[in-house]
Amino acid sequence: MKGIATRGANIAFGEYGLKSLSVGWVSAAQIEAARRAIAHSTRRGGKIWTRVFPDKPITGKSAGVRMGGGKGEITGYVVVIKPGRMLFEVAGVSSEIAHEALRLAAAKLPVACKIVVRS
Repeated sequence: MKGIATRGANIAFGEYGLKSLSVGWVSAAQIEAARRAIAHSTRRGGKIWTRVFPDKPITGKSAGVRMGGGKGEITGYVVVIKPGRMLFEVAGVSSEIAHEALRLAAAKLPVACKIVVRS
């Protein structure tokens, strides 16, 4: 996972966005937790865009299983995040509410993020 994001790096839909600063995997559960934090903080006002989708399957074998026997079952899905990738966008709420909502969402994610404003 090298380089910076070239696609999906700008605010395209909303007024405020949550942009990644580091590299990592974000699971489907973490995306949903961040989305719910935004929805709760904005009191379901405004509009939320989720700009990432977990399309990479992750496999694993249970603990105590011996070597061999093939690949394990799919345990979940993740999205690969590069620096500069826009994760969420928000519109239709005040600046203070949007900043607080995106701050709470960033706390749910395993990558460092910053809040950006459409210029």
